[in-house]
Amino acid sequence: MRANIEFEGKVLEIKEKDILEKLVKQQAKYIGEYLQKRYVFNTIPFSENRWVRLRSDGEKTTLAVKEIGDDSVSGTSEWEVDVSSFEETLVILNKIGIKPKGYQENRRIEYLMDTCQITLDFWPNIPVYLEIEGKSEKEVYGCAKKLGIDKKDITGINTTKIYQKYGIDLDKIKALRF
Repeated sequence: MRANIEFEGKVLEIKEKDILEKLVKQQAKYIGEYLQKRYVFNTIPFSENRWVRLRSDGEKTTLAVKEIGDDSVSGTSEWEVDVSSFEETLVILNKIGIKPKGYQENRRIEYLMDTCQITLDFWPNIPVYLEIEGKSEKEVYGCAKKLGIDKKDITGINTTKIYQKYGIDLDKIKALRF
């Protein structure tokens, strides 16, 4: 069993208004709306299924390694630490020879429902999607069920694969901005 498993499911092409109404009905707690900015980096040695992410939502900045085992809700492992400065961490990474392969932005609306983090993720050039993150697969599927989402409509694919569904090679885009 992998350490640091991230239990996260995505529901593609949601109807934003319907989901927001369901979140209100479930008395989900509104957390906030953020513009997230991130740099992504290849690992050394390079691995197709592993990358480094430096991300900030304007309040919190983190440095993480993400590793895909498979496309299931429990198929990704993540190791993440808080860092004090987005800009200075980028400088440090560059000084040790780690250069970003790309820059990305997305807008996120976040809720807390039961023990799940529920987010509506808006990325440039693709439809909005829902992300449900919990402490277990059971929690993710339980929160989805409360929102009227069938288990078969939940995927664990990453953002790169979501973009591929729309014919866009995210790895070829150096700066993904609104």
